[in-house]
Amino acid sequence: MTDRELLEAAAKAAGLEVIDMETKDCLAIKIDYCNHAYWNPLTDDADAFRLAVKLGLRHLFYVEVQKDCVQTSYIVPQEDIFYESFKDQDPCAATRRAIVRAAAELGKQA
Repeated sequence: MTDRELLEAAAKAAGLEVIDMETKDCLAIKIDYCNHAYWNPLTDDADAFRLAVKLGLRHLFYVEVQKDCVQTSYIVPQEDIFYESFKDQDPCAATRRAIVRAAAELGKQA
């Protein structure tokens, strides 16, 4: 699944309306009748946090920082445990991606 597909599935799970505005690095989402915002929980801590809270993903995460990688696991109800490994990367990036992947799995089930 591409990052764009992950974001679209996560937005679906969160009940966000995506506006196709030819954006490469984020999604444009509808805020209200006249307004939109750019949204990318893969790169933005605040977007990822709000997504996790909205979907009730609290206490499903475990972050383990090892010498050369970060593993963030998450559990989707009735699914297996998934891992995000990032060699020499930021543990926050692994956690954001884990949140989006968990949300995308929920979006695919919806």
